[in-house]
Amino acid sequence: MAQIFCFSFLISNMETITLDEDINVMYVTASSFPDGVMAAFDKLYALVPQHGSRHIYGISRPEKGVITYRAGAEMMAEGEARTLGIESLVLKKGKYCAVTIHNFMKDIPAIGAAFQTLLAMPGIDPEGYCVEWYRANEDVQCMVRLKSMD
Repeated sequence: MAQIFCFSFLISNMETITLDEDINVMYVTASSFPDGVMAAFDKLYALVPQHGSRHIYGISRPEKGVITYRAGAEMMAEGEARTLGIESLVLKKGKYCAVTIHNFMKDIPAIGAAFQTLLAMPGIDPEGYCVEWYRANEDVQCMVRLKSMD
């Protein structure tokens, strides 16, 4: 019964958001998923200067048969990742299907459930990422990019 409630709750809270610009993200790759995720964020926070306006992301997708997880931070200046000696990627602008999880630390499995629901949606970008956009320190917006129609 709880799984049905969770699924219907996620569907009813799904929204489409638009990123008007590409987002340049620098990241640290987790050694494994899910066990290495916290260590990757710890390393990211040790390397990257924190600014109140810097957005933090969790970025994942299957690569070579396993989930690759990246703890990421929005770049604030051109070449910042190179200066810090870490890698970077671009989250493409466009439409994303999203679910916001409030107080996610009280229900970490809700993130996985949100992505299972999002990945089942028709029209997602097969080259896109599962994106966790950490907001207000308590909420996370789980997003997948939709295929471009242009």
